[in-house]
Amino acid sequence: MKSLVRKAAALAGASMAVATLSVANASAAHAEGSTNGCPYPYVCFYVDEHAWNAGTPITKYRDVTSSYQTVRSRPHYHVLNTRNDDVAYLRLQDGSSICLAPNTETVFSNAYSVTGIRISSSSTC
Repeated sequence: MKSLVRKAAALAGASMAVATLSVANASAAHAEGSTNGCPYPYVCFYVDEHAWNAGTPITKYRDVTSSYQTVRSRPHYHVLNTRNDDVAYLRLQDGSSICLAPNTETVFSNAYSVTGIRISSSSTC
């Protein structure tokens, strides 16, 4: 699993491994309409590996906002950003945040809870 992890974050009060991976064949997936059940231009949340593999996100967001939108508090396993030019900031349960670049996914090793999302029109974190 460590070979898949590109970025590790140590958060106050909790240790959590976060992997940020490029979405393979993103352009082809967008032409087909979705990646793992997440249509362009959404940021999708998956509750567990089974939901990820089945392509069944539990929720999805697409609006660019200047403040965080509340994400239903529950464990999250994968978060996928299918947007080509926009980053997504994810507020975590401990109050810290991470940035998800365009066409990337984040995998939380311990089903960490995301409490908010802010999609920005910026193309870089």
